[in-house]
Amino acid sequence: NISFVDAPGHEILMATMLSGASLMDGACLLIAADESCPQPQTREHLAALNIAGIKNIIVVQNKIDAVSKEQTLENYNQIKDFIKGTVAENAPIIPTSSVFNSNIDLVIRAFEEVIPSPELNKEEEFQFLIARSFDINRPGSEIDDLKGGVIGGSVLKGKIKIGDKIEIRPGLHIKDNYMPIKSTVISISQGKNLLEEAKPGGLIGLGTKLDPSLTKGDSLIGHLVGRPGELPEILSEVELNVNLLDRVIGSENMIKVHDLKHNEKLLLVVGTEKTGGVVTKILKNTVIIKLNPPICPAENFIYAISRIINRRYRLIGYGVNVNHNK
Repeated sequence: NISFVDAPGHEILMATMLSGASLMDGACLLIAADESCPQPQTREHLAALNIAGIKNIIVVQNKIDAVSKEQTLENYNQIKDFIKGTVAENAPIIPTSSVFNSNIDLVIRAFEEVIPSPELNKEEEFQFLIARSFDINRPGSEIDDLKGGVIGGSVLKGKIKIGDKIEIRPGLHIKDNYMPIKSTVISISQGKNLLEEAKPGGLIGLGTKLDPSLTKGDSLIGHLVGRPGELPEILSEVELNVNLLDRVIGSENMIKVHDLKHNEKLLLVVGTEKTGGVVTKILKNTVIIKLNPPICPAENFIYAISRIINRRYRLIGYGVNVNHNK
């Protein structure tokens, strides 16, 4: 089975794209042959792949049916120049036409050869990143027919099976605090297939005994699932080693990225979680940021940093939690 996370091309949805990137074992960078390369969105997507550390990449040069052979070759060379020196430098570039299904077989082969299935480390503690959460009950259902809440996402490490006890953090927001949620897995699904257990690779749904009101409307997106007592701490403040990009990604004009400022408001994307941040202290090599709402990130996750530029959040860099990497 192969699961796809569609990454929106419009720059204002960059945070959504980064959310998807945290679940990827690899990426397919789609570039149109009838446009000059790179387009602003293409620059932004490649920057996100660099930030997320995704190295298993396939480049698909689509719409070759819309241009001449000479234009296709010119666009191909533009792509080669664009990815040189990046995480995608050695990625195969496959010319395709979705209209005529040209070279689709080569794309499928590349998925198998370039993006290997993740290996299971049986010694690792189970962790699951929530990308969706919902209530599957229809309005007006009888009480006896109600089903527990469902959480969808990806197993980061370890494995989970039906009947296992789980804990969800940060969990339930009560006044100024968060209370972890505990439940039991009663079903595991991948597409239309029902599973007895799940391990890293692909997107799955976990049926639980949770009150469906806790999971409706994607209310648990970004939360982390693990075995009770084994999850990382909930963070309301983080110290980051920040790496700023030279230029703002996603803007038609190549705007220079300036240093972070005290009390500056930021948008941070960590895994599938989006949270607001305020710079409270700037140290010699790190920055301390107050988070609202608090988060429970998996260790070694990248913090994608965006600031408001021309009334939109634009990606300006990334940070690493120094306390997770000591």
